[in-house]
Amino acid sequence: MSTAPSNKFLPSPKTVAILGCPFSGGQAKLGVDKGPIHLVEAGLINQIEELGWRVVFDGHHQFEDIPADPLAPPNGNPSDDSAVSTLDASLARLKNPLFVARVCENVAAAVQAHAERGQLPVTLGGDHSLAMGTISGTLRAYDQACVIWIDAHADINTIDSTDSGNIHGMPLSFLLGLNPPAPSPDSILAQYEWVSHLPAERLVYIGLRDVDKGEKAILKKHNIKAFSMHEVDRYGIGQVVEMALDHVNPQRDRPIHLSFDVDALDPSVAPSTGTPVRGGLTFREGHYICEAIHETGLLVALDLMEVNPALADAESVRQTVKVGCSLVRSALGETLL
Repeated sequence: MSTAPSNKFLPSPKTVAILGCPFSGGQAKLGVDKGPIHLVEAGLINQIEELGWRVVFDGHHQFEDIPADPLAPPNGNPSDDSAVSTLDASLARLKNPLFVARVCENVAAAVQAHAERGQLPVTLGGDHSLAMGTISGTLRAYDQACVIWIDAHADINTIDSTDSGNIHGMPLSFLLGLNPPAPSPDSILAQYEWVSHLPAERLVYIGLRDVDKGEKAILKKHNIKAFSMHEVDRYGIGQVVEMALDHVNPQRDRPIHLSFDVDALDPSVAPSTGTPVRGGLTFREGHYICEAIHETGLLVALDLMEVNPALADAESVRQTVKVGCSLVRSALGETLL
């Protein structure tokens, strides 16, 4: 059953814009680019329409004009990008940095355009590096927006702290401006200067349980609010959500961008994802978060990331896709009664 969507920022008729982003360039495992396709094929659009929303979906973004080779120019000729010569040891660790930057910039423009039309962008990933684009697009349309990040991982490594070089573990360091400035206009870092700035006090995490040593230092240094699974166990998910909202949205007047990585859920709930970690959110805890954010009437953008149909058996894939659809429906107003 659903409630009539009530939102303080969206005009009537309430409209969702589905952005399918089959992108895997921010990490190394194959298959996460198939997540959006599986979610849509599972009937997500009809499910959202049954909740009373109008849905806009123009097909999945394919990023055909963006070269997969991180140093190849759009016309496919040999690269003369002098960024190669500016790479230091930190930048050299990054995987596909120009490709990720260009794709995310494209996504930012798409999210911004939908938001400025009064639509609620629902971005289906794809890996979580895409959040650089989705959140930047939201901040362009709603400069006072806050971000609630649901994840097992902090995704806030900098170019200096990352061990893997996978940018899906780094989007928040770019959004918070934690990386050094670009040394020159043709450097790799200059390709990220389009990223919008999110003040640290407008970010809150729920569900953390696998945080790198360097990330722990970053969270403490910048006083970033995070509710790990320890706090979920101690206080219960209802109180955690209220405390999270009190931190980033104390007057309940800021637009909310909800970015949900399915690996926040326990692997018994969502097994088909790239970096599963035991001890995660239960089915109901994950859904309660989405239900509670909907009830604020402040949700203006939603990400559902890291569904990877290639990493489990068919039944586990079906289960994870079904849960992903259910989370989206809960964030858009589906209720139990």
